[in-house]
Amino acid sequence: MRNMSKKEVICTDINGKEFKVPVDKLTFRPSVYGIIIEKGKILLSKQWDGYDFPGGGVDLGETIEDALKREVKEETGLEVKIGKVASCENSFFKLPFSKDKFVHSILIYHLCERIGGELSTENFDEHEKKYAGMPEWISLEDIKNIRFYNSADNVKIIKDAQKLL
Repeated sequence: MRNMSKKEVICTDINGKEFKVPVDKLTFRPSVYGIIIEKGKILLSKQWDGYDFPGGGVDLGETIEDALKREVKEETGLEVKIGKVASCENSFFKLPFSKDKFVHSILIYHLCERIGGELSTENFDEHEKKYAGMPEWISLEDIKNIRFYNSADNVKIIKDAQKLL
């Protein structure tokens, strides 16, 4: 995750293992994530033995808004209205289902409001079916005690999001 030089970066995998990766071996992947807070709880995607915000990669030709609505629907079953940007982060990581694919990602976190749908796993893609479970509402008081599967400062992102509400 930290820059070593203009020619190499450190990427991490989901377990925190570090890899020194030449910059020309990286794939660029912008991604968007929804922060959905209701009644003192935040909705998170269940992943392995931890969590992440619902969201994912923006496809070529897709707007940020369309990508976020699609990803939240896929991972939670909910339809959302997109609000303010709460945070924007960098991430350098190894894709979990690839032997040697490393990514430089820009992570954009938006406040979202639920406007429809029901919690579901029926829209998971083939990879999500292997590691993801039913999304869960987690008490904001418990956030500092859970495992997140991303490299961002999740507690800070959530606190910053709460200030925007």
